[in-house]
Amino acid sequence: MSESNGPNDGRVSTEKLPGRSRKRFPDISSRAYEHPADRSALVALRKLTGFDTVFKSLSGLLPERSLRLLFLSDSVRVSDEQFAHLNAMLRDACYILDLEKVPSMYVTMDPQPNAMCIGMDAPIIVVTTGLVELLDEEEMRAVIGHEVGHALSGHSVYRTILLFLTNLALRVAWIPLGNLAVLAIITALREWFRKSELSADRAGLLVGQDLQASMRGLMKIAGGNHLHEMNVDAFLKQADEYEAAGDLRDSVLKILNVLPRSHPFTTVRAAELRRWAATREYQRLMDGHYPRRTADKDASVSDAFRESATHYADTVKKSKDPLMGLIRDITNGAGDVGGKLRDRFTGGGTSQATAERPAGSAADSDQDPEDDQPESPQP
Repeated sequence: MSESNGPNDGRVSTEKLPGRSRKRFPDISSRAYEHPADRSALVALRKLTGFDTVFKSLSGLLPERSLRLLFLSDSVRVSDEQFAHLNAMLRDACYILDLEKVPSMYVTMDPQPNAMCIGMDAPIIVVTTGLVELLDEEEMRAVIGHEVGHALSGHSVYRTILLFLTNLALRVAWIPLGNLAVLAIITALREWFRKSELSADRAGLLVGQDLQASMRGLMKIAGGNHLHEMNVDAFLKQADEYEAAGDLRDSVLKILNVLPRSHPFTTVRAAELRRWAATREYQRLMDGHYPRRTADKDASVSDAFRESATHYADTVKKSKDPLMGLIRDITNGAGDVGGKLRDRFTGGGTSQATAERPAGSAADSDQDPEDDQPESPQP
């Protein structure tokens, strides 16, 4: 590979790679690390030949050109001359994930720690000064890998397309029931956004190949630069407590709290990443067994949706959330649905319900043996 003279004009250089050895994933498909719900949506979109091409041709109608000019004029572009350590990390991330074209990257003045990957014609990565000052080198490497993962998955293209469609839908919200339709679109869009963030977290781990650094980075985003006051294990216990806490009222509040967010809650992201890092899927990937980009065109939409459905069913089965527990009870044919609903809302009747269960009943099997094991693992 030849040396690039700038952030946009060449292939990834093998020079200035980090001191410690990291595995590289030639021709890796983004399907290797994408969350099942994210993957199913992307596989379906990729099958719509010419869909993104049409919208790329309309990019002049979108704010992308304005954003590019804004960052070029009022931010610092990462290069060998400016923020050289970030530039080395960016090239390293692209080398590891085999992303041929290195995206432009900018540092913008903002005390709020944040990062994003936007753009249709070519991805742009933007990180804030707050994030650069908050994270150490290995933590920052995971974040840059996260954003490169967005670029490899095509999230920047499809996010822009869907946001464009959402804005278009808002213009016809005056149509009867139009507001409900728009709300449904936005809700679904944000759900996909959240899953795409989980995918990108996995990409960040593949680039950094340091789970503890990924955990620390997420913990710092939640609690600031006070590592001596924080503990990763205690932080992850918060995710367990959040999932299992309360009754149905708390479950409803959790849903309402997350609906307006584009990112999952930080403790949830950390727990999800550790959980994935403990799977056989991750180990096989690290051993070099992963789907290839050259086979993306043959990916099955039905298989992707089936994997997504299986994932959600497994989530319901293993979840400690009261609402998911009620769904399990109903699915397993619980007789007194009204009583169960009352108990779940009030938090009462747990011990009585347990005492009344026949030995070996379906309700007894709700708890998966793996639930007692430690779970594996904002920009």
